[in-house]
Amino acid sequence: MFSEKLKNLPEEPGVYLMLDEAGEIIYVGKAKSLKNRVRQYFQFSGNKTAKVQAMVSKIADFRYILTRTEVEALVLESNLIKKHAPKYNILLKDDKNYPFLKLNLKEEFPRLEVVRTLKNDGSKYFGPYMNGISVKDILELIGSAFPLRVCAYDFSKSRPARPCLNYHIGRCLAPCSGKVDAVEYRRAVEEVISFLKGNDKNIEKILTDKMKEHSASGNFEMAIFYRDKLKILEKLLRRQIAALPKDFNLDIFASASDGIKTIYSVISVRGGKITSGDNFSSDGLDDQTTSFISQYYSINPVLCDEVVLNSAEDEKVLEQFLADKTGRKINVIVPRQGVRKQMLEMAEKNAADFLEASKKRDEKHYGMTVGAVSQLAEFLSLDTLPMRIEAFDISHISGTDMVASMVVFKGGEPAKKHYRKFKIKTVAGNNDFLCMKEALSRRLKNLEGEDESFSEIPDLILIDGGKGQLAFAKEALAEAGRENINILALAKRKEEVFLGKTPIILPKNSLALTLLQRVRDEAHRFAVDYHRNLRSSRLRASGLLKIEGLGEKRAAALIKHFKSIEKIKQATVEELVKVKGMPQKTAEKIFEFYHKNPENADETPNS
Repeated sequence: MFSEKLKNLPEEPGVYLMLDEAGEIIYVGKAKSLKNRVRQYFQFSGNKTAKVQAMVSKIADFRYILTRTEVEALVLESNLIKKHAPKYNILLKDDKNYPFLKLNLKEEFPRLEVVRTLKNDGSKYFGPYMNGISVKDILELIGSAFPLRVCAYDFSKSRPARPCLNYHIGRCLAPCSGKVDAVEYRRAVEEVISFLKGNDKNIEKILTDKMKEHSASGNFEMAIFYRDKLKILEKLLRRQIAALPKDFNLDIFASASDGIKTIYSVISVRGGKITSGDNFSSDGLDDQTTSFISQYYSINPVLCDEVVLNSAEDEKVLEQFLADKTGRKINVIVPRQGVRKQMLEMAEKNAADFLEASKKRDEKHYGMTVGAVSQLAEFLSLDTLPMRIEAFDISHISGTDMVASMVVFKGGEPAKKHYRKFKIKTVAGNNDFLCMKEALSRRLKNLEGEDESFSEIPDLILIDGGKGQLAFAKEALAEAGRENINILALAKRKEEVFLGKTPIILPKNSLALTLLQRVRDEAHRFAVDYHRNLRSSRLRASGLLKIEGLGEKRAAALIKHFKSIEKIKQATVEELVKVKGMPQKTAEKIFEFYHKNPENADETPNS
């Protein structure tokens, strides 16, 4: 297919872009030798994973960009993936923003701050803290042992401030009031830095001494406070890796794949302790650990001294990439034994466990969606697989503010951009059957229109109701010449399905019935929400909500009882108190509003 183009590929490093028939970029990759790498995709081999085979089957063309070095190729690959978000690439979203602790050492009296973005401002950053390590607990621990300020006091002010409560309870050195100089305060800062780097002995001794001191003096509440802080410290110490020096900072990367989905596991060690661990799921190709790491560090700061991974592929390229990014040497290690190997095995196990759990979640999701659609077609002997289900429901209060909803499920999942709503226009009084017919008639009338949702023909229409609603809905189909569209009603009381006059009882725990219930309930929710919004707008326009003591609920009860604003205006206090839930005092306020203020009585409501 590309024999001539493949022959002419250069042997230099670069980035290649795979395109589908529509010219869309479906995959971006980097290569040490473009000729060798790209040709591999089109050579017959039984070793290709299912995901690679699926991607290759969709390639209609390819392009490439030459780079001077492999490192440049790695950077360009990461940038192009971010820009084009190709279907078969690892796609990391820049939305996690894990918390870090920041100490701005340029300040005379630094304080610890929780931040989620890091800046090149000369501050010291510690973290990230996630998955089992609470940054709030760390702050509490530090605050109970080292009395740094927590306030944002402006030290440019000439007059010293009065010390706050934290000073009086021994949790701040009160630099704001001149109680401590910068040298003494800096000693406390250095102790905090030492703790965050892994030195636990000092803080453990401070907390233990304070607990014993308060216990001996009979202040048991404070003794319990420090005991609880020691428990937090103990939890942190359990994450200590004994064989690693306390100032070691590692990021460990491992992956697991089943040929379709790949899970990348990342474990971070800070100050000799495991401070974070996370798993990332990817439907991208499964041989690009280096690509994953480059993307990971494009949205996360490089705070480690070593990167540990389970593959020597592009090891030197990755080292150069990290050096260029940080301005310092970051060792990239593929361990064979020792504690780093143990940490790598832990990350590998995390990735494998997460992959297994992910497969189970995917199976469950499939069962609840496409599987349920297939089962529904089988149970009801439908001639078409109902991949697009449209459901309709009616909402109103005693014939006022009548609306209908249309919700759409595609492949068993809500397609919210296809939802539509109708304000009933032709039906007078309380008649759900005619309301349903009007809504469905208006929807079917637009099948040939330009509306993105209305122009699609549904595979199945679901009506919330029983035989009555179904009969009127079928009239709408017949009048529109669309009798061939499958339609059913789901009656709430016994969850009976009506395709005709005889009800069908689906198995109670079946995926098919659960799907119908989900669709029906979503249509009901959407209709009720629209009705409430419409009613609320009308009540505001009517002026009823201007009356003291009258909220939306009572205003709606008034309209339900009297049917119109005009009758409410004419009602006596005795008639008003007959409304359900209407207190005498509120009835009097309503009467006064209209009879003591003629301009209110003359108001023409927007109803």
